[in-house]
Formats: sequence, C-alpha cells, structure tokens
Amino acid sequence: MEYLEFEMPIKELEEQYQQTLTIGTENEVDVTKTIKQLEKKLQATRKKIYGNLTPWQRVQMSRHPDRPYTLDYIQSICGDTWLELHGDRNVKDDKAMIGGLGKIGGQTYMFIGQQKGYNTKSRQYRNFGMSNPEGYRKALRLMKSAEKFGIPVVSLIDTPGAFPGLEAEERGQGEAIARNILEMTRLKVPIIVMIIGEGASGGALGIGVGDRVVMLENTWYSVISPESCSSILWRSWEHKEEAAEALKLTGKDMKKLKLVDEILEEPEGGAHKNREEIFVSVAKCIDSYYQELKDLSPKELVKRRMDKYSNMGVYKG
Repeated sequence: MEYLEFEMPIKELEEQYQQTLTIGTENEVDVTKTIKQLEKKLQATRKKIYGNLTPWQRVQMSRHPDRPYTLDYIQSICGDTWLELHGDRNVKDDKAMIGGLGKIGGQTYMFIGQQKGYNTKSRQYRNFGMSNPEGYRKALRLMKSAEKFGIPVVSLIDTPGAFPGLEAEERGQGEAIARNILEMTRLKVPIIVMIIGEGASGGALGIGVGDRVVMLENTWYSVISPESCSSILWRSWEHKEEAAEALKLTGKDMKKLKLVDEILEEPEGGAHKNREEIFVSVAKCIDSYYQELKDLSPKELVKRRMDKYSNMGVYKG
C-alpha cells in the first residue's frame, strides 16, 4: 500500500498497530489495552485527515497509483459479459481509449472510457491515459452503434487530458473532440457519465456530455490541471495548491455550480481502500439513473440534455 504525503500520520499509526500485534503474538503478552488506544487514535486521525481534504489533496487522491482504473470497474461490474471493441475504422486502435459492450443485471450498456497503465510498460502502452484523435473517433463510432441498437452509453472519465503531441494535432485532435461534443448532445439514447479519477480539459469533455454526470468523491473536473494553471499564471508549478483552490475543481464545487448531478461517496481513504464497495456503488448508480431515463422518448431525451447544457453558466447583459 502506497501513502501520499498527507497520509503519513496514518501510516505511522498503522505501523505501530502492526508492531504491537506482532509483539503481543510473539511474546504472548496481553496488548489489548494498547491496541484499543491505537485503534481509537487511528480512527480519529483518519477522520481528521480525510474529512478535511484540500482541493490539491483531492487531486492527489485521484492520481493515487492504487486507485482502480476504467477496466477495473468494467471487469468487476460486467464480469464475463464484457466484450471489448477496437478501432476507429480509419487510423488505428487507440489503447488509451477503451470501449465495448457489457451488462449490469440484465441490461446491456456501451461502455467507453480512458484507461491508464499500472507500471512503466503499461503506462506507455496506454499513453498515460491520453487519447489521440482516433480514440475519440473510436468512442464516437461505438456511441453511434449504441444509438443504432438502442443501447444506453456509460462514459468513465479518467484522463490527464487529450494527447498534446504534434501528430495528434495533425490528425485533427480539436475537431475530433468538438465532433464528439456535438454528437453526444444529440445522441438518441441515455448517456451516463462517471468521473472516476482525473477529468482534465477537452480530454475529459470529449466523452463527457451526458444526461447525468456523476463525480466520485475524490476526483476533479476542470478546464486545466492545477500544475498547468500554475505554470501559466506564475511561470512555476510551485503554486499548484493555490491554483487547485482557485479552479473550483472538486465535486463540491462542481455540484454547487450545477455542472454535475451527484457526488458519489467513496470508502474512507479513497476508492482504492475498498474496491468492491466502490464497484457496487458505481453499478447501483448507473442502474438507478438508467431507470430514470429509459422511458423517455429519444426526442424528449435530447431536448432535456440540450436544455441541461444550455442552462449552465451565468452572464450579465
């Protein structure tokens, strides 16, 4: 288990707890009183730290190396019903963007989402979760197939942004993202968007238009990452914490601004601390929103989605 910098007090107490148990077992000493004191202290420390996370600390939590990624959710929720589909039928198969069919209960969904890697080799294979234009075109192809067969779409977002390389721009990165946004607004099937990690810039928005948008508790959603914002405004990454605060990128901020519909609570310490619990919560959330949307006609569905996004933001004439 890896710990973030602000989690070090918890790590120290957990190590003390384990050492005390070991001493008690090996020396046949009664350590019940000490164990109870440590448990109480550990519980209080966890509550204090996880109950008062700053925006920057939530950004760090969203990037935790032990945090479950898109395929973890899909494979756990769908099991043997998961069938991955590949390629944009134009350039190639983007490994940073995955998609395919899977079932929750008896209902089939078209899943799309960004996938990160678990080690150096897989991170390079997945391009660190940063999609090229063909990734967005693959996602659109799958969404159009879902529309054709009346299958609802589930989008799982976890990306540091779309790939910013020269070759991506040459193949029309901006156009691919813009096309997806346009087509998603008028897709004639329900779209449920779940932000499960990082939700950065157009990379997230390219698969982020939906009838219901849900953020997990320790995720962020913003036009730019705190580090990039800091480097633009202050010419340095040193102000990333200040930038995270100013960007209003946490679930609470986004809900307050009415840009997302729900914040899904995570297990104490983050999604990685109890994977099964978060997988069940996400599956229930998807099913619940589908039940709300399934009886709407395509015309009503598109109208509500258009109205939802048209009503975002405030301006003064």
